[in-house]
Amino acid sequence: MKFIGFIGLGIMGKPMALNLLKGGVNLLVNDLNRKAVDELISAGAKFGSLKDIGKACDVIFISLPSGKIVQSVLFNEEGIYSSISKDSLVCDLSSTKPEEAIYCADKLSEIGVGFLDAPVSGGEQKAIEGTLTFMVGGNQINFDKALPYFKIMGESYTLIGKNSLGCIAKFANQIIVNLTNVAIAEAFTLAVKAGADPVKVFEAIRSGSAGSKMLESKFPRIINHDFQYGGKVSIHLKDIKNVMDTANHVGAPLQFTSQVLELLQVLKNDGHNDEDHSCIIEFYEALANIKVTP
Repeated sequence: MKFIGFIGLGIMGKPMALNLLKGGVNLLVNDLNRKAVDELISAGAKFGSLKDIGKACDVIFISLPSGKIVQSVLFNEEGIYSSISKDSLVCDLSSTKPEEAIYCADKLSEIGVGFLDAPVSGGEQKAIEGTLTFMVGGNQINFDKALPYFKIMGESYTLIGKNSLGCIAKFANQIIVNLTNVAIAEAFTLAVKAGADPVKVFEAIRSGSAGSKMLESKFPRIINHDFQYGGKVSIHLKDIKNVMDTANHVGAPLQFTSQVLELLQVLKNDGHNDEDHSCIIEFYEALANIKVTP
């Protein structure tokens, strides 16, 4: 029986792995969270150590919180590198730094193993629905090898270019997502402070030039003050820190993104680290002394 590996069963990884199972893929899975592993086993997957996955799988997906953890899973003494076979493929779905992707690609190429940096966009709901967007760095051969699985987990998959450029595309995505998130919060702060019903304002603008997927996904969270799930502040803070590191390295001036970084740091310090980043509305509510409610 042919197995595909999946390592990392968190907010994004677990629904992606479940969709692969629903798509008829035989999975070997691994995660430190035993509850998540048991859920995948109940759905038809099998558990495997990192060495087991390296040995048994010619395509391995990784979805982990940081590049350092990805490198540990790949290259530590008990990691995938110790058992993986030539001509296999590692596909990293995590949001990592370009230089981390290049390091992984170069080191794996020494033993004839391919690598794709393929971060995703769409959040938890699209991961559940199987409608994620994949931004991929690597070569065409490896992209084609992973494409059947991308099609199960997502609805958009683009090969941007060489290794590390998937990371860069993700950074561009995160800039737009986070600046839009702040713009939405400021817009409805103004509306309520000036005496308008935010629901009526939303209905008025959603079909116009200001309409967007971000507006559609964040406004319900804002109006209901429901920040329990979604894109955690901690994840966006990590990503925007990585964006600014890369921007400083290449000399790209990102004036407003740097201000978003400071706002995310404020949210973290105020105890919002595990909430959806649309909770930034509470920062503006406090400044304006209003509440964004119907």
